[in-house]
Amino acid sequence: MEIILYISAAIAAVGFLVLCVSLAITLTAMKKTLDNLAGTVGALQNQLDGITKETTDLLHKTNGLAEDIQDKSLKLNTVVDAVKGVGTNVQQLNSSIGKITHSISRSVENNEEKIAQVVQWSNVAMEIRDKWKARGAQPANFSTDYPEPQRALPPADEQRSY
Repeated sequence: MEIILYISAAIAAVGFLVLCVSLAITLTAMKKTLDNLAGTVGALQNQLDGITKETTDLLHKTNGLAEDIQDKSLKLNTVVDAVKGVGTNVQQLNSSIGKITHSISRSVENNEEKIAQVVQWSNVAMEIRDKWKARGAQPANFSTDYPEPQRALPPADEQRSY
């Protein structure tokens, strides 16, 4: 029985040796995997640092742009208010022009007869003026269109017979 004990001790020792060798191989493979993982995490950390720096720069630029947009928006509000004022003034001007036009049209309708008389009188005045100008344009010497004035004859008792 002693032999069985030695054989079992030898089998246990070989099993322990196989266990240790397989554990060493596993740990070596795990070390390589962990080294690769450490390299990957290191590279990832470098990329993450670059991304963090770029994100910080982008955030600063975004804040600057937001402030600039806010300033321009405030300035644009004054322009919009001015345009709104111009629009209001144009509407008031249109309203005033409409009232004036309506008033003139009503006055014309009310004074239609007077206007017609004024137009007639102005036409008569223009015709008189044209005739006056036409008469003033004729030459001052006598025209052959008019007959020669006749001389007065002496009374019959004074007439001489020749």
